[in-house]
Amino acid sequence: MTYTPYHIEGADRGGRFLVTCDHASNTVPPDLGGTLGLPAEDMRRHIAYDVGALGLARALAASLDSPLIWADFSRLVIDPNRGEDDPTLLMRLYDGSVIPGNRHACAEERGRRLDAYHRPYHRALETLAASRREDVAIVAVHSFTRQLRGRPTRPWHVGILHAWDARLSDPLIARLEAEPDLTVGRNEPYPGHLPGDSIDRHALKHGRVNTLIELRNDLIESEQAQMHWGARLAPLLEAALDEVPE
Repeated sequence: MTYTPYHIEGADRGGRFLVTCDHASNTVPPDLGGTLGLPAEDMRRHIAYDVGALGLARALAASLDSPLIWADFSRLVIDPNRGEDDPTLLMRLYDGSVIPGNRHACAEERGRRLDAYHRPYHRALETLAASRREDVAIVAVHSFTRQLRGRPTRPWHVGILHAWDARLSDPLIARLEAEPDLTVGRNEPYPGHLPGDSIDRHALKHGRVNTLIELRNDLIESEQAQMHWGARLAPLLEAALDEVPE
């Protein structure tokens, strides 16, 4: 089977959204030997991918009748949600784990990985976004771990990240905060903007309405939980988008 660094699902769906999942996969491509020298338990951790995010993104895209694009390479190979000049684009150490396959990666190897994985994904994402309706709303799906080593436990169930364009995020946060069982973070557990990241490239620079959803990964470990959250978030997003001025 030929390896492809990204996949598009539901390209012909007619909904108003485009769902993305940058950190969907812990795959190490065949030309890297299928491994970065890490033990299997590390490759199953959040350092390699966003646990549960792909299943959630699929459920959400289906509920929104909208397409999904996801990257099929581990963030440890090269991070698709980083700009090409970001110092964390190719990590050598992450949350206490040394990445053996990246320790000696030179500028030439970094460029090769950009050409092989990162750039094809972003070209496909931009082509898909440009093919949608002019007022398409981009929803990026991620997940976060409850605790990083040596740091306080994160209290949020869900975080909504945004930069200066909060047209969709503001009404979405309001609806999530109205849910009695949720602790919601604005730009938590991470800041809402990194220059050159996926939202910056494909939404902010084009004036596209956008938001980024971070769901705590212990809440979406099972397929049933992913389906539940996709169905729960979809109507909140639809209602929030209805509030965005035309």
